[in-house]
Amino acid sequence: MNSENTALLMIDIQNDFCPGGALAVADGDAVVPVTNRLQDHFPVRVLTQDWHPADHSSFAANHLNTEPFSVMAMSYGDQVLWPNHCVQGSSGAQFHRNLVTETAHIVVRKGYNSTIDSYSAFFENDHKTKTGLAGLLNDLGIESVVLTGLAMDFCVCYTALDAVDLGFGVTLVSDGCRAIDLDGSLDGAMKSMTDRGVTFATSAELLA
Repeated sequence: MNSENTALLMIDIQNDFCPGGALAVADGDAVVPVTNRLQDHFPVRVLTQDWHPADHSSFAANHLNTEPFSVMAMSYGDQVLWPNHCVQGSSGAQFHRNLVTETAHIVVRKGYNSTIDSYSAFFENDHKTKTGLAGLLNDLGIESVVLTGLAMDFCVCYTALDAVDLGFGVTLVSDGCRAIDLDGSLDGAMKSMTDRGVTFATSAELLA
């Protein structure tokens, strides 16, 4: 991997996905020091940020007689209904306090359309509506992406798969991600990414 044409994508390292947050991923804050160590080694650094309105359709609380982590059919496919999280302007939506953010070139906010969720950094969950990130990376001459962040089996996975479809080389930093593992979602994500050619490496291997 040539880091000169590689971007570091730091996925949703926000308070609500870290211990104590509304949708906490076990050991989620462990991705912060790993991500920080990697940043200086990539010429382009991208932060993504879940940024939901309070009436977002993916929140279980916005539907009658539903529970968090149940599944509802939406116009774009099956949608997991989540606890309210990363509400625009809330402390839970803020980046983890120890994450280095000032060196990022861009922040991609996603999930702000109340009628559709957006796991991937590249597309909303209809797999059609673009965030604009791919165009930016292409304009900058980026050919590969390296991913850290939360959660490995949802937003990181969807970003990785979309990046492959868009023609980028993709490496996932195994010690720089943590998973929710909802009903076997981690095994499914790992198989999908492996089958599609995503590379897995530790941060130490990348920095060697």
